Amino acid sequence: MAVGDPARTLGAAGQTLGAARRIVVLTGAGVSAESGIATFRDALSGLWANFSPQQLATEEGFRSDPALVWNWYKERRIRIAAARPNAAHEALARLAHGPRAQLVTQNVDGLHQRAGASRVIELHGNIGRAKCLALCGWMGPAETLEAQDARVPPRCPACSALARPDVVWFGEMLPQAAWDAAEAACQVAQVCLVIGTSAQVYPAAGLAELARRHGAQVIVVNPEATPLDDDAAYVLRGTAAHLVPALLGAAGR
Repeated sequence: MAVGDPARTLGAAGQTLGAARRIVVLTGAGVSAESGIATFRDALSGLWANFSPQQLATEEGFRSDPALVWNWYKERRIRIAAARPNAAHEALARLAHGPRAQLVTQNVDGLHQRAGASRVIELHGNIGRAKCLALCGWMGPAETLEAQDARVPPRCPACSALARPDVVWFGEMLPQAAWDAAEAACQVAQVCLVIGTSAQVYPAAGLAELARRHGAQVIVVNPEATPLDDDAAYVLRGTAAHLVPALLGAAGR
């Protein structure tokens, strides 16, 4: 792990990033924090403080009270829609514009795409989408579905089952296609850039280690220490909106 003088560490990390032909970028909640997006647990406040994650983020909780869960996600969706991508999102969108870099995110807010990133693997889904609870295969924008069906929650337009948010709840598997694509990107990456994640939520937290085992140099950007730090080539302490543009500037990207 390279630490010490922040400017030297930033410059060395930038040189490593700039020389890489294949880059995988893993992002977590810290990337969106400066856009005002609360983490899931932070969002359990105010009117929702008396509800548990089991009530709001499991299929069992949804089936028990579909309207409650739908309305909680709708409130979050409205707040996210009012947020704006920050400097980290914008810098990463420029980095991932070409084929060299692949973005993989645990975030469900869609801010990478709104910043202009076109190649984003969403490991935990997207709060702006809805899908069929019965898994008939239908999926579409939640807002559009609500405009077509005033029931709470609305029904799947394909099979009339309940619609649910297209996010990964506790106890659910990650989308297989997204996971396979993320693994593939990590296995060929020369640099793995890990930004704004505690690296404690599995299986996503294992992707950086997978990349390292396949020869990638790991660069961590996070305000706090993470389990990845000891094996990382470079650790940059600070917020994503401040450090990511500086790092990419040092990389000439």
